[in-house]
Amino acid sequence: MSTDAVGFVFARGGSKGVPRKNIRILAGKPLIAWSIETARKSRFIRRVVISTDDKEIADVAQRFGADVPFMRPAELATDKASEWLAWQHAITEVQKHDTGAFDVFVSIPATSPLRSTADVDACITRLLGTDADIVITVRKSDRSPYFNMVKLDDKGYASIVISNVGNVPVRRQDVPQVYDVTTVAYAARPDFILHARGLFEGKVQVVEIPPERALDIDTELDFRVAECLMKEREKQK
Repeated sequence: MSTDAVGFVFARGGSKGVPRKNIRILAGKPLIAWSIETARKSRFIRRVVISTDDKEIADVAQRFGADVPFMRPAELATDKASEWLAWQHAITEVQKHDTGAFDVFVSIPATSPLRSTADVDACITRLLGTDADIVITVRKSDRSPYFNMVKLDDKGYASIVISNVGNVPVRRQDVPQVYDVTTVAYAARPDFILHARGLFEGKVQVVEIPPERALDIDTELDFRVAECLMKEREKQK
């Protein structure tokens, strides 16, 4: 049985950390183009849809093969707006403008250009092969709240963030492995997104991504790191 998956790239025009980030040139292409091209190579995704409030972003996205069947309302495009509500809006709009319901919602954020198509397809495969409501991507965390992360009390004294694990661990190897959520990809059942208030309301599965493909561009430094990693990747081809 075939799977009807729709890929979405959510790209606001008003990014603050890196102005006009989503269409800034990275390794010869606008940042958003890397996500569009990765999604279009997926063996599951039949269509890539852009959710944006910005006409220039929409124009760039269309040049690289994405569809822009609607524009995102201004209230869903502020830096304080809920990404989850933008997801709900996008699903509703596609169902309204398209042929109706589809099987799998896939978010491919513009800010993770180093992902591979295999990463995206792994999320979809995990969703279809389990009873999960949503699959997220993670990477092993460099730090642990059980070991080398502290909180301060009102007098400035430090204590370990999570200390209820018996004796205080003295080696990183003695504590549970923790993971950072990445922005590589999210695959979910559309009905779950439409009826839940957040992703951890449902059954969540994960796909682990290696650090070199998990970079999330949020600052100028992130952008420079991404450029370096892109150049190294090109040298290895």
